[in-house]
Amino acid sequence: MLEIEGLSVELDSVPVLREVSATIERASWVGLVGPNGAGKTTLLRAIAGLVGYRGAINLDGTALARRRPRAIARMVAYVPQHPLLPPAMTVTDYVLLGRSAHHRSLSSPTRQDRRVAAAVLARLGLAPLAERRLGQLSGGEAQRAVMARSLAQQTPLVVLDEPTSSLDLGHAQLVLELAEELRREHGLTVLAALHDLTLAAQYADRLIVLSQGRALLEGRPAEVLGDATIGSVFNASVEVLSGRSGLVVAPVRPCRGGEARRASAPGRGLEAPR
Repeated sequence: MLEIEGLSVELDSVPVLREVSATIERASWVGLVGPNGAGKTTLLRAIAGLVGYRGAINLDGTALARRRPRAIARMVAYVPQHPLLPPAMTVTDYVLLGRSAHHRSLSSPTRQDRRVAAAVLARLGLAPLAERRLGQLSGGEAQRAVMARSLAQQTPLVVLDEPTSSLDLGHAQLVLELAEELRREHGLTVLAALHDLTLAAQYADRLIVLSQGRALLEGRPAEVLGDATIGSVFNASVEVLSGRSGLVVAPVRPCRGGEARRASAPGRGLEAPR
């Protein structure tokens, strides 16, 4: 279980997070949503031990601030939105870096490490690219390689910062479905910042809405994603519909007079929530 208590962060003396508190249960999937600059990335970086903060972050009752970086890496896997990738390194060697938290410095990968890396590469459809250099990958392939490295860490908590931002629809679903499978099979806890509100609503058990560094709302997607809330937080015109697999947040083009133009009839398979 992850407990965040009164978390505040300043970057260059500018407040970015302000007294954020949340409890994330073991084996749950929690989505972070909010406009650009709301503090989502900073919150994830604080949990990963990459930025200083005031307040407390506890994982299973242990304060992460008291842990060394290698110990945190055995507990929390972090997938950044804009990772730095050594262009000459192969995909396999990069994924094996995720196993380094389990060994002493400069130790060579074991057979078990290589089995774990190969299994993750296969599940993410990267096995054919295992020996390709990172500099030769497309943006979507590189994003999946970063995801593979984090999963190879085999941590109880994975924090994802926009894991689908460079992916096409099919590979975005592949990545999120894999995280969901690992959550069900192994009790993985997932905390993910997502811009796509439809994906956030369909995969997350609960959502935390951040705005201007504060946690405004928390609850089930159906409780927090309403037309009015999204309109005020994101300054966007939308229509929230009920689909076969959950909520669908559909943009609505504003009319010239500023009024939102709604579709005369919902799309096939969708209906406005009652």
